[in-house]
Amino acid sequence: MISLTLLLAIVWTHWVSDFVLQSDQMAKGKSSSVKWLSIHVAWYTLPFILVFGFKFAIVNAIAHWAVDFVTSKVTSRLFKAGKNHYFFVAIGFDQAVHLSILVATAYLAVPIWS
Repeated sequence: MISLTLLLAIVWTHWVSDFVLQSDQMAKGKSSSVKWLSIHVAWYTLPFILVFGFKFAIVNAIAHWAVDFVTSKVTSRLFKAGKNHYFFVAIGFDQAVHLSILVATAYLAVPIWS
């Protein structure tokens, strides 16, 4: 069972990693450039290494790259088409998938957080 402390640490580390550390260039470029997607994921991974350890961070970096590879293309098309409601639905879906994977792999961080 995941503790509330671990869950909150995952949520807030994800927020810092996925939003605060993501530059405009990363956000705009990741839908059309594997380079910018990879740079985003590299920056995303750093706080997770520091807070949860290497194994948890690397597993989630790979998952994050795969999810963003798809969802960034979808959200980019929706944004360009002016479909604001569906754009935010897709962003919410993206975040739900990321958090689900992070929580599902929390057992990898348990040795550090025990």
